[in-house]
Amino acid sequence: MRLVIDHQDPGRRAWRPGVRKGGGTGRAHRPMMPQQSSDNRQRQRRLKVSIRWFADLRVDDNDLETPERRVTCERIEMTMILYRSGRFCARHARAVTVGWVVLALALILAGSRFDGGNADAIAVDGSDSAVAQALLDRAFPGRSVDPSPVVVEAPSGKLTDKTYQDALNATAARIRDIPGVSAVSGPPAIGAPALSTDGRIGYLTVTPESPSSATVDLAERVRDATAPATDAGLDVSIGGQLGQQLSKSPVHTSELIGIVMAVIVMLLAFGSAVAMGVPILTAVLSVGSGLALLKLLGNAVDVPTVAATLATMIGLGVGIDYGLFLVVRFRRLLAGGLSAEEAAARTTATSGGAVVFAAGTVIIAVCGLALSGVSFVGWLGYSAAIVVAVSLASATTLTPALLGWLGPRINRFSLPGSRHRTTGVDHAELDTTVWARLAVRVAKRPLLTALAATTVLLALSAPVFTLRLGQMDSGKLPTSTESRRSYDALAEGFGPGANGPLRVVVEMSDPATAPPGAKNASGQDPRAQDPRLVALGGVLADTPGVREVSAPVVSADSAVAVFSVTGQTSPSDESTVELVHRLRDTTLPQALTGKGAEAHVGGLTATKADLAERISQRLLLLIGAVVAFACVLVLFAFRSLWLAAKAAAMNLISIAAAYGVVVAVFQWGWGIHLLGLDGPVPIESYVPMMMFAILFGLSMDYEVFLLSSVQEHWHATRDNRRAVSLGLADTGKIISSAALIMVAVFASFLINSNPIVKMFGLGLSVAVAVDATIVRCLLVPAVMVLVGDRQWRLPPLLDRLLPRISIEADPAAFDRPPVTAAAGEHMPAGDGRTAEFTGHR
Repeated sequence: MRLVIDHQDPGRRAWRPGVRKGGGTGRAHRPMMPQQSSDNRQRQRRLKVSIRWFADLRVDDNDLETPERRVTCERIEMTMILYRSGRFCARHARAVTVGWVVLALALILAGSRFDGGNADAIAVDGSDSAVAQALLDRAFPGRSVDPSPVVVEAPSGKLTDKTYQDALNATAARIRDIPGVSAVSGPPAIGAPALSTDGRIGYLTVTPESPSSATVDLAERVRDATAPATDAGLDVSIGGQLGQQLSKSPVHTSELIGIVMAVIVMLLAFGSAVAMGVPILTAVLSVGSGLALLKLLGNAVDVPTVAATLATMIGLGVGIDYGLFLVVRFRRLLAGGLSAEEAAARTTATSGGAVVFAAGTVIIAVCGLALSGVSFVGWLGYSAAIVVAVSLASATTLTPALLGWLGPRINRFSLPGSRHRTTGVDHAELDTTVWARLAVRVAKRPLLTALAATTVLLALSAPVFTLRLGQMDSGKLPTSTESRRSYDALAEGFGPGANGPLRVVVEMSDPATAPPGAKNASGQDPRAQDPRLVALGGVLADTPGVREVSAPVVSADSAVAVFSVTGQTSPSDESTVELVHRLRDTTLPQALTGKGAEAHVGGLTATKADLAERISQRLLLLIGAVVAFACVLVLFAFRSLWLAAKAAAMNLISIAAAYGVVVAVFQWGWGIHLLGLDGPVPIESYVPMMMFAILFGLSMDYEVFLLSSVQEHWHATRDNRRAVSLGLADTGKIISSAALIMVAVFASFLINSNPIVKMFGLGLSVAVAVDATIVRCLLVPAVMVLVGDRQWRLPPLLDRLLPRISIEADPAAFDRPPVTAAAGEHMPAGDGRTAEFTGHR
């Protein structure tokens, strides 16, 4: 509850409309009558605070002789909920901790036992590729899934030799017997499209029953079934979705590196092994539980393969950061003489509120990916949101339980010679810190600092203007991976386009029929000789950029036919995207006009082209929605239009710098070999959208943490320049430690073999590093000094309309004030006209 008295109207006191008047007992406060005598007014300045409410009482004596007074009161429900939750968890520390451990282990066990697998099937609703896939699903039930090639290469001789043919027949038979396999093509024969011209390279195609069936387990079974071919001396490699499953890099190494780096950083920050262990334990348990939930969800929905890696990356970063903020606050409160239970409760009510705000911002930002209109991208956001939500639950329940359990033992096993601050410091002591000296230099030359920081950020952001969304293919993976070996073998034997054939799906109003006298050639459907299909095949073969066109396959009802079109360029080449548009815009309409047929271009390559186009259309919508949401939150929390606009601008410029670095490294190829890649790679279409959602949420965390401290010092000093300096001095070490942990966790994923994961690792680590150094330590303080006092003002109309929320309550709000207190007896704060006390009785 916040109780504010402004002396402006003689004897008039009124509760703000819409706010409940009264304490937890249900009794209403007696209304204060206007035009009371001076004695009555003096008596009613002695205010009682309800025993069931925490209060922040402020008396503003703008002019003690003016006759008007106004009283407003607001409830901070979230603070109370968090306080009581923290106290309960600390009081029942053992039960809560054991309960969390049991729940996490149960989820992990269930997730491993009922793993629904991952599916990378992409569908862009309303696109031409989605229409083509719908026709395939209807016309070829159970066989519309993209097949995975099993590529075989003979070290000598030809695949048509009897020894090799026997081995390939045995391999095909064993693969057909695997549960989850829908169809397997026969061994490549002379003259078949699946055999290269020199006879050395060929492939069998394996079609899973559904996209979700293409799991790691199925891929390993298929690989084991190729034993007859490998025993015969053939070089075997698997491509497609099955090959991608076999090429996935384990994330455990990255997790371990990130955790080790976080341990080092927190040991230096805390100086205590026990204090360091609390955030690590809570982060590991929450990430493990979140990933287990994703595995269980895989039984009901298609969770992308890369979702677990991204969720791990984000979950570890935010989980450790949230624990860091809570432990810092707890140690200070504990050193102030509070019991472990009370310190844990207040920590949850204060820093826990900031954690709720930060986690809520990240969750809403990543869920905004649903605005892309693509379920694949939406579930990337939902997966990250689930893990962050579990991290939030852990931070507000498990962490206070551990803190209450440990109590003073939180400082045990300190590093030799370590000196760490466990109590609050006054302004004089803050002035001696490195961060304070930096803040003073920034405040002395704010314009020069702002210009220099902006110049650096614009230089980092410059490459973003050449950003080109594309699609990744297996040719960009390390040469040691299964998918890359298959890709190289197919490209050698059949051209690079064989790694991403297009599907031209023809829907005919008049069923396909064999012409009179058509010969029923061995293995060929006579309906494929329908004049419309024959003519279309010829046109497709003559289209620029097409290398080969297969004979059409006609559905059972003769209403749908599908051609496989192999381009001259690889799936990631821009020329392939141009071929897709050429077929859709020119070739197919011209070939089928007036023939009662309509064609659509599908397949994974065409779908990814549609995905890039859809994301290009929706990216600005996502940016606008997330920025608007963040501005509203900052406006509500700090009641300042200037601060809201500044927060959005600062976050945007730090994200733009991260985009620029990603473009320069991956698209331009600057230092690409240092990341283990052979050369430049295209920026996967959904990477910028996903990065924006994640980074904007994370940036708001540091922004709010800094602004909260600056605002606190502004209320205490009423000196904007000094408040900025003290705010940076008070938060600089914590922000830098938290950012360093994030950078270490994100950068550890650069060792992953997947170029997309490398993009996220580099982009996120660069963004956090830039945000915590150039932006928060230089640009933000400089801009706040330049704007001056007006950034703390709000137009009167907005001041009346906006709700009042509090992100992080003052720990002193839980101290016991006197039962009665006159306004004149309160300790003046800052300008000498404002007196306040906080607490409960």
